[in-house]
Amino acid sequence: MDDPTTIPHTNGRTLTDLGRRVQAARAEVEARGETFYQGPSRIHLASFPPKERWDDWVELDSRSWPKRVERHAMLVPTTCFNCESACGLLAYVDRETLQIRKLEGNPEHPGSRGRNCAKGPATINQVTDPDRILYPLKRVGARGEGKWQRVSWDEALDALAARIRAALVEGRHNEIMVHLGRPGEDGFTERVLASWGVDGHNSHTNVCSSGGRTGFQFWCGIDRPSPDHARAKVIYLISSHLETGHYFNPHAQRITEARARGAKVIVLDTRLSNTATHADYWLSPYPGSEAAINLAICRHLIVTKRYDREFVRRWWNWEEYLRACHPEVEPAFETFERILAELYDQYTFAFAAKESGIDEAVLAEVAEVVADAGSAFACHSWRSAAAANLGGWQVSRTLFMIAALLGAVAKPGGTFPNAYNKFVPRPIHVPPHPGVWQELSWPLEYPLAQNELSFLLPHFLKDGRGRLDTYFTRVYNPVWTNPDGLSWMEVLTDEQLVGCHVALTPTWNESAFFADWVLPMGHSPERHDTHSYEQYDGQWIGFRQPVLRAARERLGERVTDTRQVNPGEVWEENEFWIELSWRIDPDGSLGIRQYYESRERPGEKLTVDEYYAWMFEHSVPGLPERAAAEGLTPLEYMRRYGAFEITRDQGPVFERPVPEEELVDVAVTDTGRVYTAAPRPDSPNIVPMGAPPPDDQGRRPVGVLVDGQVLRGFPTPSGKLEFWSSTLASWGWPEHALPGYIKSHVHPDNLEPGQMVLLSTFRLPTQIHTRSANSKWLDELAHANPVWIHPSDARRLGVRRTGDLVRVETEIGYFVAKAWITEGIRPGVVACSHHMGRWKLQGHQTGQHQAMATVTLRKEQGSWRMSRVAGVGPYDSSDPDTRRIWWTDVGVHQNLTFPVHPDPISGMHCWHQAVRVRPAEPGDRFGDIAVDTQRARDVYQRWLAMTRPAHTVSPDGTRRPSWLMRPLKPTPEAQRLPERAASGASRDRS
Repeated sequence: MDDPTTIPHTNGRTLTDLGRRVQAARAEVEARGETFYQGPSRIHLASFPPKERWDDWVELDSRSWPKRVERHAMLVPTTCFNCESACGLLAYVDRETLQIRKLEGNPEHPGSRGRNCAKGPATINQVTDPDRILYPLKRVGARGEGKWQRVSWDEALDALAARIRAALVEGRHNEIMVHLGRPGEDGFTERVLASWGVDGHNSHTNVCSSGGRTGFQFWCGIDRPSPDHARAKVIYLISSHLETGHYFNPHAQRITEARARGAKVIVLDTRLSNTATHADYWLSPYPGSEAAINLAICRHLIVTKRYDREFVRRWWNWEEYLRACHPEVEPAFETFERILAELYDQYTFAFAAKESGIDEAVLAEVAEVVADAGSAFACHSWRSAAAANLGGWQVSRTLFMIAALLGAVAKPGGTFPNAYNKFVPRPIHVPPHPGVWQELSWPLEYPLAQNELSFLLPHFLKDGRGRLDTYFTRVYNPVWTNPDGLSWMEVLTDEQLVGCHVALTPTWNESAFFADWVLPMGHSPERHDTHSYEQYDGQWIGFRQPVLRAARERLGERVTDTRQVNPGEVWEENEFWIELSWRIDPDGSLGIRQYYESRERPGEKLTVDEYYAWMFEHSVPGLPERAAAEGLTPLEYMRRYGAFEITRDQGPVFERPVPEEELVDVAVTDTGRVYTAAPRPDSPNIVPMGAPPPDDQGRRPVGVLVDGQVLRGFPTPSGKLEFWSSTLASWGWPEHALPGYIKSHVHPDNLEPGQMVLLSTFRLPTQIHTRSANSKWLDELAHANPVWIHPSDARRLGVRRTGDLVRVETEIGYFVAKAWITEGIRPGVVACSHHMGRWKLQGHQTGQHQAMATVTLRKEQGSWRMSRVAGVGPYDSSDPDTRRIWWTDVGVHQNLTFPVHPDPISGMHCWHQAVRVRPAEPGDRFGDIAVDTQRARDVYQRWLAMTRPAHTVSPDGTRRPSWLMRPLKPTPEAQRLPERAASGASRDRS
């Protein structure tokens, strides 16, 4: 790298880290009276701008052709916020205007490696969106009326601080809730709530990925897989990971690389996704049968003895299973092998073929391919089937069983627990766990739920289980994202149930229309966050930052507040939460202020610079040394490059020996679980994982005894991979304690004559999810969600051609959409992408113009009716492209017509719908929606009755198994069952 000495540039601003040779060459050429042209890359072709020239990158202005006009830009890194991949971005900040010109990939980012999908560069559309919210707004008139007035940040902060302070002082801690969509950061907001002493964290996870997480957590105590796709021999995917799954861009790169080296790709997806078109084997199973296919493969490995016997012997909790379920036999491994074969003997290829509709011979061929993979078997299931079916969590549990049989756990080309490949740095302040339990998020009926029962909130409020005084939604749009959105609307317009709704959002959405305060938050180039995600066998940390702030600081200016550089008065959550917390407790009497005070300047407010500087200096191994080698502080390094790779080749962490100094006053159980009295060593990495409780003497679990050696093992109660879950067995579900097959609620046995299955658990590749509906390039590519219908079904139903209107009838209503007749879906199944169908109410002056239809909404005879008044079209704005909008269709909001289907174990909303499809009636119009929210209540009650509540099954008087992962896990006292419920449990068990 060139000398970082500051030197002047011809525009009067200063540069740092600029090559002196370039300046010298310019001076020499211009001294001869000639024009100096600095090329857009080195003298040879390059994929990306070299980092040495990020201070003054020169490109030719394409709009000035044929003139050669140079455009100078500073390249400032941040990360994308349009899915959970957190791919690296480089913002091209114009050196003359100091505005963002475009965003492209950051080659210094270890996960995305400079390669981005279309959603990354489309971030510029979000930044320049002419319809975005730029100033704080306060409701005027009734909720949902659409009338707002601009207010100051001080007015909003003071009003909210007063409400929250009053609730805390009066002991109403459970009336404060922050409801997050995809957070995009590693725990900042959780720690804010912990500092307030409230269990107020709520998330969208039970409408997204809880089903997938549950299956992995019951196996290994860690709730996500991290497939090593790049080194795999066989890649086994359930759903469309190449284009629309989580981490799809970093994973897609590595899957593509593996395919180029000869890896086989197997895809289970009922519809023909882009991923399926690239697969060696595309299986289109009947929805919900995926676990049956997985188990047939497991049976094949068992009966042909193609599994890794030594791995299973060492790392499965087979001894615990035999002692609990077969106490009459000797706990020998050979005995377990015999029983294992008997357990899964029923899952033949013939059985799986009958359930799935896939030919036996195809299943057998796929099973052979899997068997040949050995330990280089990378698998992934996230949403899709696991998120769509009753018992869908068994899809991921049976999938991981294949990897566990092959010994493909944390091996090269195998499947890692995500905590091995994720790093969450410890922050400057860590508040204690709250001493209260939020029953509106974690009700007694769902003690094993993987995450908050967020989508049931309106029903719980209608039940009278509580109320909310102050309710925040952040990057979340529950009216639109969740099922049964009109029940959400009913609750959000009832001030007796929700006293104050605050929408923290960069853009208008369907839920913000029903808020009291709309506070503008920044997009990815306008805010701070850290994040780390599992994308290969290594650990990295990324840094999202306000790029205009970083650019101005690079020029020598001092910026102390992102509002100084962001458009309008757009803020960022970190500074907002710090300021709000300070105002809630200005004198420190509530014990909150201490977590927002500076260590460098006691008594003064913590700044984001100090927050991240401390984190990067103390909690990211290797970063201080790397930064020092370049003459930078750790914070300067992260502002300069945007990401840092911490480790590579983590390997099987569970095989690492426990150091002798951690083995003090050791106790070992009959099954080998090792406990120690030694304190837990401090770790800079606070990545979430299971937390098995101490033994009855207070010793913590430290490892597991394997062949005479104490090894780290897994964060499960047994310390091993839990083939048999003692948690499921002791918490009321012994019949599902082993990996198995649960017939879905849409299994043919559960359908009425004439019903079909509707798939809704997929997105179009260009969709930006709940971030916004304001990316003009992506909206142009994908703006409709037709109903996929197989030609044979179309003939049977009387649907003549693509584009014909069809009425899709659910349990609580119907929607009218256009048909797309295609062989890309199996017969008997229809599909319609969710995350489409944005809308705004007629008469509202706010909202997105380029992706929101205008609708009327009325209640007639107990049912809600939505009718489309107008689609989208060209309009005048600050962006000339809005006058070029040629499309009118923005899809249909089908989620409104879905009732809630909470899985009684995982808590996951089961998205698949049993529907009737028929041609539209004469009076039907495209986009029509009808919903009966009373019938929605009936469905809620029916699914609630399927649960086994904690007060009837808890083996130890607690609300939930304490070892399971949970955001803001409350204190042990708060985890105890309420006295009334506990006494009921005692009676029920007696």
